[in-house]
Amino acid sequence: MSRRPEDAVEPAPYPDADPADALLSVLSLNSTEARTTEDIFTGVSHPMPRGRVFGGQVLAQSVLAASRTVDPDRPIHSMHGYFLRPGDTAHGITFAVDRLRDGRSFTARRTQAFQQGVPIFSMIASFQIEEDGLDHAEPMPDVPGPEELSDPELDSLHPLNPQTVVGLPLQARHVEGSLWAGDRVASSPSQNVWIRVRRRLPDDPLLHRAALAYMSDMSIQESVLRAHGLTWSAGDVNVASLDHAMWWHRPARADEWLLYAQTSPTARGARGLSTGRLYTRDGELVASVAQEIMVRVPTDQRRE
Repeated sequence: MSRRPEDAVEPAPYPDADPADALLSVLSLNSTEARTTEDIFTGVSHPMPRGRVFGGQVLAQSVLAASRTVDPDRPIHSMHGYFLRPGDTAHGITFAVDRLRDGRSFTARRTQAFQQGVPIFSMIASFQIEEDGLDHAEPMPDVPGPEELSDPELDSLHPLNPQTVVGLPLQARHVEGSLWAGDRVASSPSQNVWIRVRRRLPDDPLLHRAALAYMSDMSIQESVLRAHGLTWSAGDVNVASLDHAMWWHRPARADEWLLYAQTSPTARGARGLSTGRLYTRDGELVASVAQEIMVRVPTDQRRE
């Protein structure tokens, strides 16, 4: 496979820039005429302490790239993707969008994210015109609001990635207490996290759908760890996202508090499954998420 043009792209300004501006920077994709059979876009990455691209970033960028090839009256309603290789923040990313189908009601796109000529993420997304139909939703859990919870930025930093808390554009407050410090917590396969972008974003609905994808990868893995009483500080815990699915149900602003209700139904064979639901403060279910992770824990750290 030939080399892609991503290496000419400079990294996004970070961490000196305002975190929300950094989000807008990575979500500002450039189009290119580099190929004729696919639509090609390029993007930059947040520099990260360990040099790996944040999974939510490449999710959001892939959603944006695919959406840029679809009429605005057909918003994205679902995506299914696989993380194929770790991304490197030192290089730009090229997004190749294949126009799979344009039907009367539904549109399908495939997006592949490349670095240095090889794919790091592959996604298929579906879009639909707005239609009337059946309408119901599972109720939001009854939990304290974000103002009633302590702010983790005042207490501790994420031990695996300190800038996740203070440098990335998101605020997060755990209802049951964060997993960012200590070796053990009470075992439970579920947790609830209030989350939002740190400050007001432009009103573009597509930008908010992409920002929801960005935030959907933050903390979704933790219900697997919490099910076994583990925190991020517990020994040599090794976690990596394998795949990710998301469904957008209703419009929502990513810069307003959303409750991310998460649970892990199972873990086995060095893999754990997490599911999540995103609710507005008014209790509207706006999105659902599923992710499987690789999770390797030393034998002496496991709690069966």
